[in-house]
Amino acid sequence: MRRLAMSVLALLSACASNPASLCTPGQQAAIQDTLYFGTGRVHGGAVTPQEWEGFVRDEIAPRFPQGFSILEAQGQWRNADGSIAHEQTHVLQLLHPVDDRSERAVGEIADRYKTRFEQEAVLRVRAAACMSL
Repeated sequence: MRRLAMSVLALLSACASNPASLCTPGQQAAIQDTLYFGTGRVHGGAVTPQEWEGFVRDEIAPRFPQGFSILEAQGQWRNADGSIAHEQTHVLQLLHPVDDRSERAVGEIADRYKTRFEQEAVLRVRAAACMSL
């Protein structure tokens, strides 16, 4: 039984590390990145809708001109000091090729948001995906 479990785990980890193995004919291997941008600022106040629109225009759209989706959400976050914050959150969903350029671009977006809007973190969830049009 233990050997069977180890074999299944090995197969699952191989699929997770190689997105192309998940895809059927006509689909392309991709990465789905989901980033969560809280709007509360460390020193008070919040990122305004106009500031967010400027960030999307200046930082996200040039890096992913092929497209992206933005969802609005409410979130909860534990600050570094242990306090709990409830805040408006922007959720960015990206589907992109498995390549270094895209990887760098996603990291740059998160870094620029943290710096520009006094954020402790931007949550990033990365998953293997298959896409087709």
